[in-house]
Amino acid sequence: MKVSEAVSSRKSIRGFRDTPVDPAVIRRVVEAAARAPSGGNLQPWHIDVVAGAPLAELKAIMARRVMDAPTGEPTEYDIYPKTLPSPYRDYRFEVGEALYGALGIPREEKAKRLMWFARNFQFFGAPLALFCSVDRCMGPPQWSDLGMYLQTVMLLLREEGLDSCPQECWAIYPRTIGEFLNLPPERMLFCGMAIGYRDPDDPANSFRAARAPLESFARFHGL
Repeated sequence: MKVSEAVSSRKSIRGFRDTPVDPAVIRRVVEAAARAPSGGNLQPWHIDVVAGAPLAELKAIMARRVMDAPTGEPTEYDIYPKTLPSPYRDYRFEVGEALYGALGIPREEKAKRLMWFARNFQFFGAPLALFCSVDRCMGPPQWSDLGMYLQTVMLLLREEGLDSCPQECWAIYPRTIGEFLNLPPERMLFCGMAIGYRDPDDPANSFRAARAPLESFARFHGL
């Protein structure tokens, strides 16, 4: 697969088959992705991959946790800025409406939307989960390294015929996940990721997020 094909075919999958992922494949991807750029070669990413019985245990824990604490736990970083200006606020609103439109859940049916959102914490049925954490001493430049590592993972997964869904939603349960993964105190959870084979019949997978036109975010100087 060409890199351009991996980029164009990658999207956040929100409905997976339960087909297991070959352990050798995910090990190969996680290792190869470490060639992602890293300022000063700090390589600040820490990765936990969860499957099989441990994943089933985590899903059971989260089924209870989202009932006990539906709004989550105290977060350790702001997933979005507290004040989100236009056009970013508009993009976020539009993608949410488009997704729920594909699912046939209108805006006024808030309970159904919340129930569907809870599927995040079951990894949308994926058989494999990945978590990324970072040392608390690291700053924004190193957090950008995390994004480059995770994007590399997602593109390599496409090369392997696999799909993924990066999930910052896990940041609202940092204590639960930190305890489950036995993260050391100096480590902060960044995000999770669902990994597996997409279910083409899931209506959520008929949706594809729009992107802004080139002219809205790029300027070209001297060409």
